[in-house]
Amino acid sequence: MLAEEFERIAAAAAREGVRLEFIHGKLGVKAVPDGDHDEIIRWLTKYCMQHRPDLWLYPERGLRVETCRKGYAKPDGALTADGGFAGQGEWADPDQVLMVVEVTSYAGDTDKRDRGEKPSAYAQTGIPVYLLIDRDTCETLVYGEPEGGAYTKLVRRRFGKPVELPAPVGFSLDTEPLKDWVR
Repeated sequence: MLAEEFERIAAAAAREGVRLEFIHGKLGVKAVPDGDHDEIIRWLTKYCMQHRPDLWLYPERGLRVETCRKGYAKPDGALTADGGFAGQGEWADPDQVLMVVEVTSYAGDTDKRDRGEKPSAYAQTGIPVYLLIDRDTCETLVYGEPEGGAYTKLVRRRFGKPVELPAPVGFSLDTEPLKDWVR
């Protein structure tokens, strides 16, 4: 599928309330977030502001990802400089993104997309940090050091244990509150 075709289809779907992504040549539908998912993003946005007031966690920001920017993803959050997406369209260039965040949904394709396809797509793009908040396993996974199209470092912590978000993010995340937003 050509980039222009995907953008046209995604725009039409968005008018109907459907959120599409195109990763590794596959069209995917992004699950509608539940209330706990929204609370995690709200909490993380506030947490980031407290520790890095120079940055903003943009929710559901469309990014061109993968090698040669042929993929399209809408991470649950994209951390970048305040005002970092000014003047960009629906699908932004990710070069200034420091971290992307995904919060697992309880949809059947979470394993394939959030745990498999997205780490690869974000690493190929060169996004320094990928934070996966996995509500199924009650863990935070921090992927870092992208090299050769893959993240070379992975740190897993159970909810309740602090986890370091490496440079260029550069602060520790207290994951205790995440226990309140899982089934």
